[in-house]
Amino acid sequence: MSTTLYTPRLDGFHMPAENEPQEHVWMAWPTREDNWREKGKHAQAEFVNVATAIAQATDVTFIVDAAHFEQARSALPSHIQLVEMPSDDCWMRDIGATYVINNKGERRANSWKFNAWGGDIDGLYDSWEQDDEVAEKMAALTGDDVYKAPFILEGGSIHVDGEGTLFTTEECLLHPSRNPDLSKEDIEDLLKTYLNVDKIVWLKDGLYNDETNGHIDNIMHVIRPGVVALTYCEDKNDPQYAISQDAFSVLSNTTDAKGRILDVIKLPMPGPLFVTPEEAKNLTESQYMNRKVGERLAASYANFLITNDRIVFPLLDEKTDDQAKRILQMAFPHHSVVGVSARNILLGGGNIHCITQQVPKKQLIKIN
Repeated sequence: MSTTLYTPRLDGFHMPAENEPQEHVWMAWPTREDNWREKGKHAQAEFVNVATAIAQATDVTFIVDAAHFEQARSALPSHIQLVEMPSDDCWMRDIGATYVINNKGERRANSWKFNAWGGDIDGLYDSWEQDDEVAEKMAALTGDDVYKAPFILEGGSIHVDGEGTLFTTEECLLHPSRNPDLSKEDIEDLLKTYLNVDKIVWLKDGLYNDETNGHIDNIMHVIRPGVVALTYCEDKNDPQYAISQDAFSVLSNTTDAKGRILDVIKLPMPGPLFVTPEEAKNLTESQYMNRKVGERLAASYANFLITNDRIVFPLLDEKTDDQAKRILQMAFPHHSVVGVSARNILLGGGNIHCITQQVPKKQLIKIN
């Protein structure tokens, strides 16, 4: 018998926090030659290492197109599943389904509209039809009904605490390249409708020079309800300084949906890091994604993944990697915290959180 879907809020579904139990994690194989140098060779090696680290805690499924299927199969450990599915690039957080659950042990999926981070205004490629189909195909494979959300959104532009609070940035969600016909109030209403949240916390900007127009997941992360981690810059001469100061002020002076004052954990800022001459070589020329020598990279330790009892975070700078690990281990005392070298993922415009999308476990929740 088919089920009539209304909206997640009306149907009693909500997006769970990332620290809640997960069934598996989706990733996609990097091959786009205008984004990944040497046909993706360096990025692929790091994707394999990220997937291997995740798979020690949570099952991993990769999507890969037919032309690269055998390449990916030979590179990935045998216990990591592969599914033949085309995409335009490999940012699974943004192109993939965002799953929602209810307290009856049921799960569904949101399929957002996608326009390659800006469409005709400042999108990062000119054809994104395959990406836009990924979410519904994922949901079909996980056996979950789909809500087709009527607006453009990327998964990396939102964080939730699973208890009614959503975090995002004005820089991204109010950018003219996303939903120019919608007001801030319209967008808040849609977020509340499709993720079943009650309060939106808006930061003004994301990380400096983030080509996604300031995704929230590249500047902060929800540790657990009431606790967040923020990329913090100490150098007053760095353009990130004012952004981090403003974000810290907002987060420190707001309450979440449950009325809690937020505890803000400061993560060090790596670098600053820049594209080297070697890293700008062997890329197919593109008018959309130009990787120029000396360009500043949007590097952040906040771009990590929580997956069951494991934290997988990017190793980005020898000067700050150990400090970041210590802070994360203190924030997650009952998790194993694993760093994975991620410079080449960073060169593509994101990091570990951006290339992954978790599927929450279906759980029957007892209500007293």
